[in-house]
Formats: sequence, structure tokens, C-alpha cells
Amino acid sequence: MPVIRLGYMHVRVTDMEEAVNHYSNTLGMRVVATSEDGRQTYLKAWDEWDHHSVVLEEGGVGLVKFGYKVTSPDDLAVFERRVQQFGATTARMSDGENLAVGDGIRVTLPSDHVLELYSEMEYSGTETGALNPAPWPRDARGAAVPRLDHCLYTAEDPELDERFWKECLDFRAGERLITDPADPELIGTWMYCGQTPHDVAVIRGPNGKLHHFAFLLEDWNAILRAGDVFGMDNVSVDVGPTRHGITRGTTIYFFDPSGNRNEVFSGGYLTGPDFPTITWTADQLGKGIFYISGEVNERFTTVVT
Repeated sequence: MPVIRLGYMHVRVTDMEEAVNHYSNTLGMRVVATSEDGRQTYLKAWDEWDHHSVVLEEGGVGLVKFGYKVTSPDDLAVFERRVQQFGATTARMSDGENLAVGDGIRVTLPSDHVLELYSEMEYSGTETGALNPAPWPRDARGAAVPRLDHCLYTAEDPELDERFWKECLDFRAGERLITDPADPELIGTWMYCGQTPHDVAVIRGPNGKLHHFAFLLEDWNAILRAGDVFGMDNVSVDVGPTRHGITRGTTIYFFDPSGNRNEVFSGGYLTGPDFPTITWTADQLGKGIFYISGEVNERFTTVVT
């Protein structure tokens, strides 16, 4: 009864034309639909099977909601009961209420973020297909991100949100950042539902805010190539290319034209049910976040949308 993966991010943008240019031409996603009023644009990456993975909504910045796909419709009832027992607010989500998404559950997290759980989305296939596919599309654009990977949001009480993901949705903590082993107050948690280093992460900060959402790239060479693309397109880069200590991945953080932070991420390690939690302490925060420099700039810890 696992949660499968992060299925979609729905974010606000200040200028739809600029945002679409960023996500389609710089990152290489494809526009698959636009709402009748033009206020919402739906995009997908080239190696994603479902209808979309990013929704842009004109009018501000920050997170509207995010969705995780679960294995079957029967799982939704189980998760709904657990969430209600936990004390979080739930509501039923009807088929078609979100474009191409089936029935589901809408949850207000302890941190005030809106999470949607669903089991069905219209299937449209990848750009290389399922019969004798090429390894990548010949007409790939920009950084050519293959898929959405994870997100990180802020919470005033990250330990409470960590409990939610564990107790309600069976996520596990791959790595945790604490103040001190003698007084282990949680600063951040990196959690997984499959075998990747993290599918969601939570760090201490204001409720209801988004730190970043990330796209997977194949390897370090792809990260460097993405950096070249960002230079060509005058993208505002926050940090990188560099390596994380936490998750061990390689990374570039950057901003879309509205100020929402994005990431391209590669590498990491294999997790699973028997993976022991790795612990980092606050005195090693610099190496934990950016291993090579060992330093975290103020913007990275304070700018959220």
C-alpha cells in the first residue's frame, strides 16, 4: 500500500508567459494543456507517463498545493482514516476537479500546506514511447529534465510534520538534522516512500511556505550542462553546481522568473525498508547542505515563497 511518488506541483507565478518560457524552453518541459481562462498551464517532462507534473497558476508566487500518487483507490480510504485519526483536516476530491486527475483526498498538513492524494491520472506516455524507445528525445530542449523528483517545504514544527508522513503515509526518514545528540530537537527531515534518497523534505521555517521543488537529471555531467543552459538563459542561480552531504546528491538551485526556487538533482543512494536513518548535527549544517564549500548562504535559508 505504498505512496508511489510526488505526482505534481501546483505553484503560483507572476507572469505566465515568462514562467512558461522558463519551464518549457529552459528546463525542457512540454505544455500539455491550458485552462479556458488562460490562468493555468499544465506541463510534463519528457520521461513522465502521466498527463502532467507541474501546474502554473497566474497570480503571485508560492505553493498552491502538491499531489502524491498512491497505488490504488482502496489505499485512499486507508490513508484518509489514518489522517483523520492523526487530527489533520481532510476533504474528498472528485474526479475531474483537477484536470486529468481522478478521485482523491485533500489534506491540510499541520504546516498548513495543501496535500492531495490520488491514484489515477490520465496516461499520455513519454516522448520516447514504450515500444523500442530511444534513450532520450532527439528534439530535447534546454536542460531536458526527465521527471519531477521531490520537494522541500518549511514548517514551524518539523517534528509534527515528520510524524504525519510516517504515521499516515508510511514514509521513512532517510536523514535527519538535529540540534545536538544530547538534546535532539529536529531542524529538518529528508523522507522517502520508495528507494530514492528523499521524496519530500521538511525544514524548520514558517508554515505554508515552499523552499523548492526539484527535477531529476541523469548524472553530474547533466548537472553541469544544465548550468550552462542557465547561463545562456540568464537564470538566477542560487547555489551550485555542487554536492550535498545530506542525500549525497549533486545539485544546482535556481529561481524561476517569479522567484520560486527550483533544483536539478542527480545521484544519491539506494534506500528501502531496512535503510537506517542518518543523523546530522547543527554544527555540521554547512557540510550537510553543501559539502564542498561547507557554507550555506543566508538567502538559501531565508528565501521561501
